Amino acid sequence: MTGRLAAVNLGVVTEAEWAGDESGRSGIDKRPVDGRVDIRFAGVAGDFIGERAHHGGPDQAIYAYAEEDAGWWAGELGRALPPGAFGENLTTWAVDVTGAVIGERWAVGSALLEVTKPRTPCTTFAGFWGVPDLIKRFTVRGAPGAYLRVLREGEVGAGDPVEVVDRPAHGVTIGEVFRATTLEPELLPRLLDVPELPEPVREKVRRRLGAAAG
Repeated sequence: MTGRLAAVNLGVVTEAEWAGDESGRSGIDKRPVDGRVDIRFAGVAGDFIGERAHHGGPDQAIYAYAEEDAGWWAGELGRALPPGAFGENLTTWAVDVTGAVIGERWAVGSALLEVTKPRTPCTTFAGFWGVPDLIKRFTVRGAPGAYLRVLREGEVGAGDPVEVVDRPAHGVTIGEVFRATTLEPELLPRLLDVPELPEPVREKVRRRLGAAAG
């Protein structure tokens, strides 16, 4: 299965009351760049990350969001949502991001990326858009985008193919993990069978299942 990159986006420093970082700075405002961009194990070269307690790190090095899902939100809100409006590094086209399997590997440019977990909406996101009930609406919509870890560093650029080169047999998707950890907790046991899921997520699942059993 092959889609493409519609855009590669880098964050600029935004200072605002809604920024979750203690310094009042956020990197959620990401904007398309021209040319080739280096993808490193720590993330996209030149990107700004404000809240490092919640963003960045090996399991959240890259964030991808589908242009098709952005189009749905543009219609819902009645306003333009250009690439980067979701705080995503990679805007994809013809890639089933919500249906991506945890551990699925994407060859993009000369880089190799692995799908790790869905994005959890936060107050910074709601403040950036100026939509107070965005967390609830984003959760109900269930198209959260995907975080990616970097398995091989390389270069990417708008127009590059996004090729799914490996897909684990367990079949648990970004959308399923998101629903399990938000509105459909009955799906939680399925997540324990996903070795590629980041350990902090697996630990949260174990705690929730333990609390429910107790």
